[in-house]
Amino acid sequence: MPVPPDVRIDTLLQHTGQAPLDPATGSGPVAMPSMRTSTVRFADMDALDRAQAAKARGERVPTYGRVGLQTHESLETLLCRLEGGSRAFLAPSGMAAISMALMALVGQGDDVLAADCVYGPVRFLHKTVLSRMGVGMDFVRPTVAALQAALRPETRVLYLESPGSLLMEMLDLPELARWAHDRGLVVVADNTWGSGYVYQPLALGADVSVVAVTKYVGGHSDLMLGAAVARDETLNRRLGDTHYALGSTVSADDAWLALRGARTLGLRMRQSAEHALEVCRWLAARPEVSRLFHPAWPDDPGHMLWRRDALGSNGMLSVAVDLDRAGARRLIDALRLFGIGYSWGGYESLITQVESGALDTHGYWDEHADARMRAGSVLRLHIGLEDPRDLIADLDQAFVHALA
Repeated sequence: MPVPPDVRIDTLLQHTGQAPLDPATGSGPVAMPSMRTSTVRFADMDALDRAQAAKARGERVPTYGRVGLQTHESLETLLCRLEGGSRAFLAPSGMAAISMALMALVGQGDDVLAADCVYGPVRFLHKTVLSRMGVGMDFVRPTVAALQAALRPETRVLYLESPGSLLMEMLDLPELARWAHDRGLVVVADNTWGSGYVYQPLALGADVSVVAVTKYVGGHSDLMLGAAVARDETLNRRLGDTHYALGSTVSADDAWLALRGARTLGLRMRQSAEHALEVCRWLAARPEVSRLFHPAWPDDPGHMLWRRDALGSNGMLSVAVDLDRAGARRLIDALRLFGIGYSWGGYESLITQVESGALDTHGYWDEHADARMRAGSVLRLHIGLEDPRDLIADLDQAFVHALA
């Protein structure tokens, strides 16, 4: 039974992509099974011809195993409903989805304008692959003035991430998208932070939303998966052709895990967001803390943009502490409930140290850091589903070790 178009997002997450009922028995499983296959077979040649014709029109029709069967289609449908798109293309990781989207939209001699706060490996993608293909990429401040100054006749794409990957800065996505569209650019936005649940770039003006499904959608730190979502048919065709040409595919089991995780996406994101604010309140009272980076925090510079454009928050935050590098490492090593790791979006709390050198590129660190921050360290935390009182107690004893 189709999901009504006007249901709210939490209802949508429970009913989109369910297993169909068997018309012969009138029954079926609640959860979509993992439909594993390498080969698709057809009743006759006419059926094969119809499938190939539909594929040529850009429709989602399985003709071979790497396109995926019902499990993949169910996840794609759910991601489209979350993001407000008409087609979703799955990739083996969030970075693979970014690479696929950019390769679909640029060619030799083209240029990409990218916000300097985007996910760090995007720079490595340009350095190692896109530059070799003759594609330029300029990383600039995500303001209209800075983008206009860096605009070239060859620019084809504006690549954004809101909030930014390290310091969680909110971008004025509607303003930037209007500027880009007035100049004929395609806007691609990394929406891993919002994952369609608390932030929806397509509704704010982006043309393509890329998501690391690995993070909040999966939610259990047990899969790698990404997706690119769009609603314009011309863009869908370009994404689809590149997706097919690159041979990007994900296993049915990983698609199943993502479907399972999506059912509790709202519960987990809301809980992590509540816990993160509790931790922020405690950190703000610490004399060693010089600044918090969390758009839902009232003192964050992007808080008003967050209130205007976002539907909620999550467990991600960064914190500047007045400790030298060795002290910050002692703090991290003393933690007992926080894992040390680069990922986030799972059920568990994690912490990493943001090295200032990673932010010095293109003046990013100087733009955002005051003297106290440059003299100290920035830590990035993902606040998970543990009781926040226990996390705060763990941080408290870790500060004692760091200051010893």
